[in-house]
Amino acid sequence: MSRPHAASLIEDAWHTQLERVLRRRRWANRVLSYTGYGSTDFVRVFGRVVLGRPHEQDDEPRQDITYGGLRSPYVQRRGWRAFLTAPAMTVPVEVHIGDRVEHVRSDRSGLIDATIRDHGLPPGWHEVTIAAPGADPVKASVMIIDPQVRTGIVSDIDDTVLSTSLPRPMIAAWNTFFRHESARRVVPGMAPLYRALVEQRPGVPIIYLSTGAWNTAPTLTRFLRRNGFPAGPLLLTDWGPTNTGWFRSGQDHKRASLDRLAGDFPRIKWLLIGDDGQHDPKIYQDFAEARPKRVEAIAIRQLTPTEQVLSHGLPVSTEELATRPSAPRGPRGARGSKKRRETPVYHAPDGYGLLRLLRAVGKLR
Repeated sequence: MSRPHAASLIEDAWHTQLERVLRRRRWANRVLSYTGYGSTDFVRVFGRVVLGRPHEQDDEPRQDITYGGLRSPYVQRRGWRAFLTAPAMTVPVEVHIGDRVEHVRSDRSGLIDATIRDHGLPPGWHEVTIAAPGADPVKASVMIIDPQVRTGIVSDIDDTVLSTSLPRPMIAAWNTFFRHESARRVVPGMAPLYRALVEQRPGVPIIYLSTGAWNTAPTLTRFLRRNGFPAGPLLLTDWGPTNTGWFRSGQDHKRASLDRLAGDFPRIKWLLIGDDGQHDPKIYQDFAEARPKRVEAIAIRQLTPTEQVLSHGLPVSTEELATRPSAPRGPRGARGSKKRRETPVYHAPDGYGLLRLLRAVGKLR
């Protein structure tokens, strides 16, 4: 095995020293749970172990909200709170599924990504319990997909369901760290589109795939709840140094996640939804060309010229910068096209346009 990159060695040394100092101050393990997914053969459980003061309490107002059939608190937060965390590295963790207990460990960032087979859970929403030494056990929601389901939805988040302005540093810092999360804007029509897709396709799973950090998972989950999006797991990444470099590749994360979903659910055809501000069209098209029988269609939300400038510095989409055949116009400014290997691709400026277009081509009633 090759020597880890210097960046990961530096980060690990910093986290080790920080953990030593905080534990001397009697900070203890605290478990955070995220939504997982699986089939009747396996379940993938997500969580994180961080360090916190004993009996740490939120100091911001909360209310209970039902999401995915489960109740959990909604807390008004400013974004900076999500990033002030100290990971608890290589902590032994127990995952309880009914009477069964699986033993795993948190990774170098405190993250838990455990795949458990022969779990015995039927299709539907369930709860598992994650426990770590010195921490209160927490419940984690898991979505078990029915083996009879043949279609699924993968959705990007930034600029697809949530308007961001991330590439401009000052705006990004203000939106991410200082504004209350309730002030973030939803992309018009995306929630009604997703609800229509889920209502007309019983049991269809929706998975939110983003290059965002796991630190933002609670904030993103609350945003999706508050704006009426169907419940589904988040597939996020760990920002910062890796064993191969200073920063991990968001594109590689998306490609690897799509490949894993294809392997986890070999009978499901996916509707891939993203935006044309960055790399979604290319990533989705490459996946469709490699696995043409696994993609039902691609739906792309078109950013405005202003959003395109904020996204990558030019007022045109990344698709316009690449050579591609002209596409016929669809209803009310939306357009549909056929990519290689007959994968249909649909474009519209918001969810309402995509909804009309998918109805026009018979994907929705």
